[in-house]
Amino acid sequence: MAKAENLSSVSIFLVVGLCDSEEPQFLLFLVFLGIYLITVVGNIVILSVISSDQRLHTPMYFFLANLSIIDIIFSSTTVPKLLFILFTAQKAISLSSCVTQLSFFQFFVVAECYLLAVMAYDRFVAICFPLNYTLIMSREVRFRMVLGCWACGLVNSVVQAISISCLDFCGPNTVDHFFCDVTPLFKLSCSDTRLGEAVFLTVVVLAGMGPLTFILVTYGRIIAAVTKISTRNGRIKTFSTCASHFTVVALYYGSGIFSYIWPSSTYAMNKDAMDKDVKVVAVLYTIMTPMLNPIIYSLRNREVKQAMKKAMGVRSDHQGNWTH
Repeated sequence: MAKAENLSSVSIFLVVGLCDSEEPQFLLFLVFLGIYLITVVGNIVILSVISSDQRLHTPMYFFLANLSIIDIIFSSTTVPKLLFILFTAQKAISLSSCVTQLSFFQFFVVAECYLLAVMAYDRFVAICFPLNYTLIMSREVRFRMVLGCWACGLVNSVVQAISISCLDFCGPNTVDHFFCDVTPLFKLSCSDTRLGEAVFLTVVVLAGMGPLTFILVTYGRIIAAVTKISTRNGRIKTFSTCASHFTVVALYYGSGIFSYIWPSSTYAMNKDAMDKDVKVVAVLYTIMTPMLNPIIYSLRNREVKQAMKKAMGVRSDHQGNWTH
């Protein structure tokens, strides 16, 4: 009995945050508070514009609205705790709270992976099968697609939470990250983590590289179809409908691959430097990308810009210029 108690003796973890300082980091607090507010407000604006403008009630913007919902919750999973650490320098978190944060993070990181793949398929159908687009991407189909994305996230969340909950933690208790995630907790466990690591690697392949492969193949077919368009303006206009989504995919997967796949192959080379690099890149895909998504879609999408200007009471003249 005493042995079992010793194996599970750690119930409080210390989340390092972005740096090892024991003092409050007020400047960083203000920076990340600003980023978080922009993320929440920007995505709420996108949701409001899509819901209020009848022209945006299409499959593409239905998926974009879901992306905004995911980004708000995804960012809210990690940033508030980081802000608390930066403002108070209090880094303690209970095991149950750590597993809860990990569960929500794993839920939405996987849901977004699949949603980005669904959005790529939507663009593929719109470009390659324009006459059948509304039939193929019917209301029922897109609801099932989004439900599938959320279901995959939920399954992953439950699996990872159970995997971590079955581990024993004897010490040390310092999580070298700015939030609780699977790999930092594997490093702290005194249990055999081989099964949990195998499960996590399977998730990375199926829920990470699987959707990415699908996206790349889909864009390959889109490019092949677009190159057959005879006019240069036609090709540019068609490519422009994919530009926002492709930018988001590049940001999200570029940083995600660096955080999860690259460390697995280089872990033994320079652990300390690698951990710092991973934290920096994790900031990109967990904090910066949710902030950039609404900006990318509003700046590069003419329909969204028009809807936003309409919502702000700005009208266009016959030449396309906008006036109050």
